Amino acid sequence: MNMLSEAAVEKALDKKMNEVAYKMIGKDVSVYYGEKRALFDVNLNVRENTVTALIGPSGCGKSTFLRTLNRMNDTIENCRVTGKITLDTDDIYDKEIDVVELRARVGMVFQKPNPFPKSIYENIAYGPKIHGLARGKADMDAIVEASLQRAGLWAEVKDRLHESGTGLSGGQQQRLCIARAVAVSPEVILMDEPCSALDPIATAKVEELIHELRANYTIVIVTHSMQQAARVSQRTAMFHLGQLVEENDTDKMFTNPDDQRTQDYIMGRFG
Repeated sequence: MNMLSEAAVEKALDKKMNEVAYKMIGKDVSVYYGEKRALFDVNLNVRENTVTALIGPSGCGKSTFLRTLNRMNDTIENCRVTGKITLDTDDIYDKEIDVVELRARVGMVFQKPNPFPKSIYENIAYGPKIHGLARGKADMDAIVEASLQRAGLWAEVKDRLHESGTGLSGGQQQRLCIARAVAVSPEVILMDEPCSALDPIATAKVEELIHELRANYTIVIVTHSMQQAARVSQRTAMFHLGQLVEENDTDKMFTNPDDQRTQDYIMGRFG
């Protein structure tokens, strides 16, 4: 029998470890709002179990691109998306795709915390109920606890699960929204400036949470804060006037970007 040498096995494992796995691939993605074109042929691949930060000045298209990744733009009248986006091997704009199921696989956390006007427990249980993820109360209890644990919120709310989620502080509400997204076992979590309405202490907790979640989820975050992008992400993509300027390892983007526009934006010369 032909046996591989130990060195050959180690080499193969190293090669596998260094292979890049893409969770979502965007090819020639353009977005139109009526006659106005907001995105121009964006090609961006999102790496698995990686935090990818989308940066750029206001109105540059970063949030528009984020919303294409779970078809949130479908909710906007006269919005049209062209190009192709795949999640694993599934074309998410295929007519056969169930959009509700897609948004369970690709969850979203918005700029302002938006808990439902329900109890903390019901906020978390809502998604699993819709998707039939729990066989009974014990299952649901376990999902609620696990989701709140993952969002770093369980210790703070375990004795008040039946109080309203809107009674929590802003930072706690945002972590509740992250727990709500996690509860349906997504593969990707999209975050649209999740800390812009939070104070520095709450922001630090959410950033720490993002770091922990990367072990189990692929995360794409839009942020106006260069410091936040540098702290939480491994990859950064720079948008300007609806175009993807460049995308690279975060360390390189912030120390030696390829494009002068990226350098100028990071240095605060515009934006």
